[in-house]
Amino acid sequence: MKWITRARPKPDRIACPWLIRRYIDPAAEFVFVPADRVVEEATRQGAVSFDAPDARFTHRDGKCTFEVLIDEHGLIEKDPALRELARIVHAADIAGEEDTHPFGAAISALGTAGLDVEADDHTLLERGMFVYDALYAWCRRNSPA
Repeated sequence: MKWITRARPKPDRIACPWLIRRYIDPAAEFVFVPADRVVEEATRQGAVSFDAPDARFTHRDGKCTFEVLIDEHGLIEKDPALRELARIVHAADIAGEEDTHPFGAAISALGTAGLDVEADDHTLLERGMFVYDALYAWCRRNSPA
């Protein structure tokens, strides 16, 4: 399945593909387009839109898209470590929430600075996948079962 989101991914738009590939759609293909074309392109290509205005999966009720995907797919019950990872992504992605997790500001900084060091969105995503693999490993070690 194709998944379409805004170009120039930062924390939530890297965390979501990580979650999608690991838990929802292992063969997912990600397409990055300008923000104002996400829903139109998703409709045209028969894809799933995420983390954009009016997308199928996007921020809702104070939650970032990563949290929305976890809720919609009932993933906390399958893997409790995702609860802690969701706290990290939330802190990194939601303005004014950086202090709600000790890693929030650092992950936000990495996400923003990543745009300065990598021009290709797909390469940026692949490089960011390691960061989320490492964060998830930390969550598994440090979260109650």
